[in-house]
Amino acid sequence: MEVIKNTPELLVLRIDANESLANAIRRSVAEIPTLAIEDVEIFKNDSALYDEVLAHRLALIPLKTEKGMSEKTKIELKLSKTGPCTVYASDLKGDAEIVFGKIPITILSKEHKLELIATAVLNTGLYHAKHTPGLCYYRHLLEIKSSPEIDKIVQNSKSIFKPIKQGNKWICDLNEADALEIEKIDKTAIKDSSEMLFFIESFGMMDAKDILIKSIKSLSDNLDNFEKSIK
Repeated sequence: MEVIKNTPELLVLRIDANESLANAIRRSVAEIPTLAIEDVEIFKNDSALYDEVLAHRLALIPLKTEKGMSEKTKIELKLSKTGPCTVYASDLKGDAEIVFGKIPITILSKEHKLELIATAVLNTGLYHAKHTPGLCYYRHLLEIKSSPEIDKIVQNSKSIFKPIKQGNKWICDLNEADALEIEKIDKTAIKDSSEMLFFIESFGMMDAKDILIKSIKSLSDNLDNFEKSIK
């Protein structure tokens, strides 16, 4: 395994794994507990949005999930604003950290008011997509036969992965346009390699690396429970 990129927002790995394992890890991301707004008590809403729409927008605001949180965690966030103004996520006040404070919630006209209390809890993406901490996806690296004309396309290609020459073939990651150009030269030049690029993009609730670690742990726990159930 090789780490191609590792930031809080994005983790990219080069791995030699089959699609079944990669897909199992991807699906396990939905089992990671994260913090999100569940209940909203609205006392005053003079905005153009219905209460239900407002509550839905609040639920999708990413909140930082801390290590000490558990299924018993309940955090209240209060919001009180009077227009004219745009109401942003940062206007929510409480003990939960708002990841992106500039997310607009609604607009208030002159003397219009918005007052509410939102309660955030821990749950998983299996319960609701708002608890999913990020995106996980993968694609195979390509194995391409080398030739003078093809080499120019591969070497000029732009990707997060730098092409590697192995004997008379390239291991690389090409965009669709470059792949089509190569197929025009030689239809048999491109095939999937056994390696793949594995991506995890965080929505901000936790670092991308933590999403990978927690998804693998969730998968491992599920396999342990399955093994115990068949004994």
